[in-house]
Amino acid sequence: MSNAPLSHEVEIVVPFHDCDPMGVVWHGNYFRYFEVAREALLGKFNYGYREMKASGYVWPVVDTRVKYRAVVEHEQHIRVRATIEEFENRLRIAYQIFDAQSGQCTTTGYTLQVAVEEASRALCFVSPPVLFARLGVTPC
Repeated sequence: MSNAPLSHEVEIVVPFHDCDPMGVVWHGNYFRYFEVAREALLGKFNYGYREMKASGYVWPVVDTRVKYRAVVEHEQHIRVRATIEEFENRLRIAYQIFDAQSGQCTTTGYTLQVAVEEASRALCFVSPPVLFARLGVTPC
């Protein structure tokens, strides 16, 4: 587990239904692994999706990227690390997927989320104060 305060890791055993007929993880399923790690990371700060909604904000993903470096296969044990890299005007979370046994980095990527006030559907150009409070940081 990473010791970085804005980082969290989860371990996943790749299930059969995530793979193509060759036993390799289908490319779209990496985003599901990112989501599992993102939910765990945000939960660490008590600001998961339920808490976001309860605070009056929704945080849609507006951009994402993934880079495949090595094959991930059925029944492989992987560690997915999610790290908050930006939070003042948007939430940028970086991801790294590692083979749990060798430590080899197999995949990298990121997601960008923006705060939207649920009641008005207005895009927030600065992240709301509740995010800073949950992360325990002071905005610049």
